[in-house]
Amino acid sequence: MNRINLHPRKSAWITLLALSALTAACGGNAERKPILGTSVAALAPTVTVAAPIDNATGVSISAPAIQVTFNESMAPITGAATFTVTCAAPCTNATGTVALDSTNKIATFTLTPATTLSPLTQYAITVTAARSIATGLPLATPFVSHFITAGTSADSTRPRVTATSPATTTPGPTTGAPTNAAISVAFTEDMIPATITTGTAFTVTCASPCVSPVGSVVTYNAATHTAIYTPAAALAAATTYTATITTAATDMAGNALAGNQAALPASSNYIWTFTTGAAVAPANVTIVSTSPTANQTTVCPSATVNATFSTRMNPVSINAANFTVTGPASTVVTATSISIDASTGRTATFTPQSALTSGVVYTATIMGGVNGVKDLIIPANTMVSNLTWSFTAGPATGSCVVPVALATAAPYGMFGGSAGMTNTGINTVINGDIGTIATTTSSITGFHDTAADIYTESLANIGSVNGKIYTCTTSTTGPTSTTTNAVSCAVATQARLDAQTAYQALVAKPSGANPGGNLASLTLAPGVYTAPAGSFLIQGGDLTLDAQGDTNATWVFQMATTLTVGGPGAAAPQSIILANGAQAKNVFWQVGSAATINAAGGGTMVGTIISQSGAAFSTLGNTALVTLNGRALSLGASVTLVNTVINVPAP
Repeated sequence: MNRINLHPRKSAWITLLALSALTAACGGNAERKPILGTSVAALAPTVTVAAPIDNATGVSISAPAIQVTFNESMAPITGAATFTVTCAAPCTNATGTVALDSTNKIATFTLTPATTLSPLTQYAITVTAARSIATGLPLATPFVSHFITAGTSADSTRPRVTATSPATTTPGPTTGAPTNAAISVAFTEDMIPATITTGTAFTVTCASPCVSPVGSVVTYNAATHTAIYTPAAALAAATTYTATITTAATDMAGNALAGNQAALPASSNYIWTFTTGAAVAPANVTIVSTSPTANQTTVCPSATVNATFSTRMNPVSINAANFTVTGPASTVVTATSISIDASTGRTATFTPQSALTSGVVYTATIMGGVNGVKDLIIPANTMVSNLTWSFTAGPATGSCVVPVALATAAPYGMFGGSAGMTNTGINTVINGDIGTIATTTSSITGFHDTAADIYTESLANIGSVNGKIYTCTTSTTGPTSTTTNAVSCAVATQARLDAQTAYQALVAKPSGANPGGNLASLTLAPGVYTAPAGSFLIQGGDLTLDAQGDTNATWVFQMATTLTVGGPGAAAPQSIILANGAQAKNVFWQVGSAATINAAGGGTMVGTIISQSGAAFSTLGNTALVTLNGRALSLGASVTLVNTVINVPAP
């Protein structure tokens, strides 16, 4: 690669402030305007991330704010420029107002008061024709992102702090914190920036005779849910500081922070202490690894592009101007998001909005130099020059199988198709929603949910649903016992349609490897596996799914007829073992007729089972728990459970 020498670093804080002022006057690094006589061509602005992120599920229907973050300051979004939140009919598009924050980089769509989004519905965030203040250029193409709402219950989950820099230690203080580094906090979910960046929601103080920082700047990076406190001057050496995030910080649903000063469900401040050491000496930032690697071939079409740096980076600098991917003839690949991991702050991830094309050579570039990526040291360290590498996409086969989209069916632990669902026993727990489009109350027995709807429970048949039951009939006791809930029925109907679409997508995948009809005692790499005689068994031993270190690894099992797990004999439950990063959310079973899972009870099943004709877990009289880390979705016949625990995988 070509190496370009940087200008000498200036270490004085007064010089930093002067450079910062010059940068601000020129519109910021990411805008790439011609500066001081240079002839760098202006680039169209881009959206770096949406909140909720693309394909997010479980989004609160009462979310007061939906946001997009641009890579530069933007003009007001009016006239030809639009920011919409829409859904397919008969759903009604969201209404609200759009406003930019004080930096003009974060646009917020605020729902009209007293309105909510529709439950379990896919929405599209679309931004068109928004223009840069600096150049007047509009977005090159409309930005589109999608999310799926949660059920009818309002979001009451409080945001938490997942990581801080300097790190939080107990009882503290953390020692050896640099005097010349920014302080950062990563949250568990999307936050409303204005609740953190304005006022005194994020403070750093010290006890007299130390003078607490003044004139510091707090920024928020939506891509990583990270707030960054940048001191206006170096902190004092050998001094203990207290950093505080107050309960003024809220998530997108308006829930106040759950800090470390009180137990849930109460809100509280998050406070930690650190003692400064010496200043960090200037050192060039380097990239220690990339994924895909340079010249790698047969890269999965669903792959993200990653670069790992030598030090914790400033997430604001990891943006669409400084991290690009291009295809043939320098065609720009649009990103759903460009972010840095919150825990280490070292691995940057470019997530393409669309799958890569097999056989195409792509080029990734990380920008160095004074306008490129930076760390959190003040003044910031940079890379000496750009880093560019190329790789070739391969086909979506074998270990490159892409998971199917479940859309509104994703929150369901069980769906009883058009026939219903039955539970026997008192130890059944569904950590998720359940549903059916059946129209008779008797088709649903042995369940109750968090909305206090009960469906024909007895002392011997109690199934706890830690979500909601969506049906097209009435419950025996509870809010929907007198009349069918039309919204609930519509939600269930859409979920069945989405499950059917997912089933068809699994069927449509090209036939895969033939591992034999019995999968017992096998260890299988990611890929598509097709039953040689139409059915799969797991009898006589457990099945191991080995991700080989790839947390996105996906398995699809296609069978024209049945799936049977457990045996031979009544006393031989079988399990599926996930190894080396395998995740339950990425395992799919397409069952042409019915699935029977551990008829004698016991064992752990993994993955999303979508069947044409129902599923049965255990049999009457068994007390040993069957566990499903996944979903049981039937399009037609009912799903029956006996003392079964179902855990819906996280998105």
